[in-house]
Amino acid sequence: MTTTEPRQRTALFDADIHPTVPADRLAEKLPEPWRTRFQTFGTRIAPPPAMYPRVRNGGMRLDSYPANGIPGSDLGMLREQVLDEYGVGYGVLIPLQAHSYGAEQPDYAHALCHALNECLREDFLDPEPRLVTSICVPHEAPEQAIAEIEHYAGDPRFVQVLFPGGAETFLGHQKYLPIYRAAARAGLPVAIHLGGIEQHRGDGWPSFYLEHHAWFGNVMAMVAANLICEGVFEDVPDLQIVLVEGGIAWSAPLMWSLDAAWPKLRADVPKLRRKPSEYFREHFWFSTQPIEEPPEPRHLATALAHTGMTDRILFASDYPHWDFDSPATALRDLPKELRQPIMTDNAYRLYHRLERP
Repeated sequence: MTTTEPRQRTALFDADIHPTVPADRLAEKLPEPWRTRFQTFGTRIAPPPAMYPRVRNGGMRLDSYPANGIPGSDLGMLREQVLDEYGVGYGVLIPLQAHSYGAEQPDYAHALCHALNECLREDFLDPEPRLVTSICVPHEAPEQAIAEIEHYAGDPRFVQVLFPGGAETFLGHQKYLPIYRAAARAGLPVAIHLGGIEQHRGDGWPSFYLEHHAWFGNVMAMVAANLICEGVFEDVPDLQIVLVEGGIAWSAPLMWSLDAAWPKLRADVPKLRRKPSEYFREHFWFSTQPIEEPPEPRHLATALAHTGMTDRILFASDYPHWDFDSPATALRDLPKELRQPIMTDNAYRLYHRLERP
């Protein structure tokens, strides 16, 4: 399937594809003095592949390395291995470089994020209409982040605002409220992807990658609970949050626990006017990769049903990472009436500015 052919009627929706912009390409888009600073000193925060503990092969599929380059940098390979092979109608780009770029000194962070957004637009969106992307923002500098949101909000190919799960402080902190308000004004959800400055706030500094990988949900649970308890959704009632790459099944027990304790602890969270679970179910969405995989497959459907949010789950392949989920086999044990909305329909309700194929 080429970019000039119509999308398939049953086109899938992939909510998490990771592109990478090579350093030399990014430098081309940076004005001085930021170009020299970037080329001479780089950034102060290690990019995702350098996280501790190290992941084998940089955390990538072995077959995702182009002849000359790094995984996620080759549009032709992305087309071949994801869009064409599985008939993907839309794929949402989530560049993990933004996690570290957005935490630099404000003006430098703004320059890095803008250069990244421009590279994504020129190198991925313009030549490939099946791709849409996230607005990368300097998340620790609200004024500059708002400027970046406003710059791209008019382009329907920029479908969400990107945040890391680990920022300088918890994401319910009032410093981030202006960014959330700007996203809501633009009609854009905020996607919170695992990783960032403090990658191990939720699960602690592990000795083994298995420890870290098996409990990504702990980080997302802390993010969700903090956003609710801080009253963010009372301050920004139109805000929608997509929790990307953090599991799903943990959310039902979290809602049960919050609701059980809330009547006795209302004085501690004065902004909350309703049960915590009501905020959760009205404002959060999930992606499927990595999803919990019980030994008995039918138990996954039961776990998802407990959330009461099966209409807010989006399929994600997580390409080109090693634990990539093939759309051909992912969630195949779920009932059709549950799997079909997850693979396609739910995403179009969230990303409502996109024209459905």
